[in-house]
Amino acid sequence: MKIFIFGQIKKLARTICPSIVWVCFKKVFYRITGRFVGETSKARARRKREKFFQKYCQGKGIDIGCGDDKLTWKCDGWDMQNGDAQYLQGVPDRFYDFVYSSHTLEHMVSPEIALSTWWRVIKVGGYLLLYIPHRDLYERNTTLPSRWNPDHKHYFLLDHDETPCTLGIVPLIIRTLEDAEIIYAKVCSDGYISDNTNNCCNGEYSIEIVIQKKDKKSKLKW
Repeated sequence: MKIFIFGQIKKLARTICPSIVWVCFKKVFYRITGRFVGETSKARARRKREKFFQKYCQGKGIDIGCGDDKLTWKCDGWDMQNGDAQYLQGVPDRFYDFVYSSHTLEHMVSPEIALSTWWRVIKVGGYLLLYIPHRDLYERNTTLPSRWNPDHKHYFLLDHDETPCTLGIVPLIIRTLEDAEIIYAKVCSDGYISDNTNNCCNGEYSIEIVIQKKDKKSKLKW
């Protein structure tokens, strides 16, 4: 709950503070909460090793739910002040070469609508890049609400659903998206440390999925 409250304070401060004040506030925020890097930044070194950026982040992209931790400085950002991420109102069809979202899908009322919308704005040949918390690494719990963020509406595992709270991200993609090929879907745990069940963990604790939009309808490959 404390992390959630600090997060709301951070969002409010980012909205109302001049840039120079925001920089000072952010340093204090990170010192108080111990959150020195965002989820996207945690994965940066691994992704560089894997040539993630060269393979999947070329051309024009958008980071949905970016906050202050965008995937690349060149891509567009979409956050709460821009509108509902489920619908991306005003963004044309097939506008982006890649769409990236980190730790946002679990906040969506309807992950199916969100995925369909994000898919809509991707060009043929482009990529949907998803990064979501792995239930058993992050939550370490099977029932809502989340201990770490009360706004989480769903938990995620890699390959299977567990009702009522958990969705398998691969089955969800297969059910929801057409003209798609899953390039890979994997659990990422670089630097993962969990000392006990009463503290939030460090390092990566996420599932990463790359899906390419194909030029004709075909059964999803997986």
